[in-house]
Amino acid sequence: MGKRVAIIGAGVSGLAAIRCCLEEGLEPTCFERSTDVGGLWKFSDQAEDGRASIYQSVFTNSSKEMMCFPDYPYPDDYPNFMHHSKLQEYIKTFAQKKNLLRYIQFETLVSSIKKCPSFSVTGQWVVVTEKDGEQTSIVFDAVMICSGHHVYPNMPTDSFPGLDQFQGKYLHSRDYKGPEVFKGKRVLVIGMGNSASDIAVELSRQATQVIISTRSGSWVMSRVWDDGYPWDMVYVTRFATFLRNVLPSFVSDWLYVKKMNTWFKHENYGLMPLNGSLRKEPVFNDELPSRILCGTLSIKPSVKKFTETSAVFEDGTMFEAIDCIIFATGYGYAYPFLDDSIIKSRNNEVTLYKGIFPPQLEKSTMAVIGLVQSLGAAIPTADLQARWAAKVFTNTCTLPTTNNMMNDIDEKMGKKLKWFGQSHTLQTDYITYMDELSSFIGAKPNIPWLFLTDPKLALEVYFGPCSPYQFRLMGPGKWDGARNAILTQWNRTVKPTKTRAVGKAQEPHHFCNLLKMLSLPVLFLAALLTLY
Repeated sequence: MGKRVAIIGAGVSGLAAIRCCLEEGLEPTCFERSTDVGGLWKFSDQAEDGRASIYQSVFTNSSKEMMCFPDYPYPDDYPNFMHHSKLQEYIKTFAQKKNLLRYIQFETLVSSIKKCPSFSVTGQWVVVTEKDGEQTSIVFDAVMICSGHHVYPNMPTDSFPGLDQFQGKYLHSRDYKGPEVFKGKRVLVIGMGNSASDIAVELSRQATQVIISTRSGSWVMSRVWDDGYPWDMVYVTRFATFLRNVLPSFVSDWLYVKKMNTWFKHENYGLMPLNGSLRKEPVFNDELPSRILCGTLSIKPSVKKFTETSAVFEDGTMFEAIDCIIFATGYGYAYPFLDDSIIKSRNNEVTLYKGIFPPQLEKSTMAVIGLVQSLGAAIPTADLQARWAAKVFTNTCTLPTTNNMMNDIDEKMGKKLKWFGQSHTLQTDYITYMDELSSFIGAKPNIPWLFLTDPKLALEVYFGPCSPYQFRLMGPGKWDGARNAILTQWNRTVKPTKTRAVGKAQEPHHFCNLLKMLSLPVLFLAALLTLY
């Protein structure tokens, strides 16, 4: 009989975890507090305690070819960027087709996870669950925590003097569902992430005035990238990652800033980030610059203080007669069912080896799936994390010593601070991270070998989008359809947009992209020379 694994949450990470446990001969039991799979993507009209919450108008920021389960492409007529309802449809179909629902206990809350008294020998956990008011205690050989990080809102009310005197309404973006109740209102949105921008843009069509207050600004990207292709299919490539990693940092930073300013000059819109070369996740919003141009939305610096009816900004200007403040200030990481010391083992920071394993456990029988953030999609990341974790639980893969894991965490933290900044320590470079995880399980694509044996595929893998199929192309967990999925990904991309036939669909030319990339350092040197 296989080892028993408890999986907390039936969102995309939980489903990936169930499937990967089954692939390794483990026995998964998934506990989900709601009535359905989908987690974050299961929309509800009201924010529910302990569950992620999204608004009605949410669309994905990753395109369908880049955010699928690696052996389960989306139907080719699905739009490239999906409404949450479409993604939820896909998630449910995946769970049904892979026969995962039988392993899930719905409407079951996990109230505590504690080490067994014999943990140092067995590595087992006691999981206490609650359903219909009744508690059940079960012993598991391993635990996968897949409860996400969009559950516990960060509400920094103490940071704003005078907020307690404010007479209007204020709420966290978690409680925002749609713009109707804000019609004719004057609204201040605090924050500059994807939720803040989406909400502000949507409100700007119905509210009288909308202002975004941002402390540090942000790069704003369109989902529509070079030649009209989805941004991530052009930007998230192995070749681009190679260039970013080998070019001197001052060249790489200059190119990054130049690229981010191609669509519009951020300084002219008050959006320029304080540290423009940090690789913090950009905001994806196709309408934000347009709403600023149309005057229905404006950008201001941090709020210095509030009065009963207005906000005073750091630059001395005021926004008066405010009806409502929306705090789009993100989320904290919390696992109320788990002792804090297990995951926050140092300086109250989340300290996990490769963003997955608590390094100081005597036995490596716990994994956190889906916590790491990168400029890539969550589904393939969770799939790869769960594959590795399942192999660690079966002892097919082993982890380094606690000391080595802690040293690795320290080393990576230094690099992350340099690339992403202080508040983004769980962020990582997508392809570098995926290659690292896939190398642990023997599934990393062997590019030189591909160029020797299958040049057509190799060109697409190296210069084309780093789509999820690449990580099921070879090694354990290989999917026979991966090669075909990679070679047909552009067909599925163009299918839903080319609904009026006007000639042959054009795919990106890798050789042209190569020449374009190689010319960038030359352009940079030319730019340098013009300064002297």
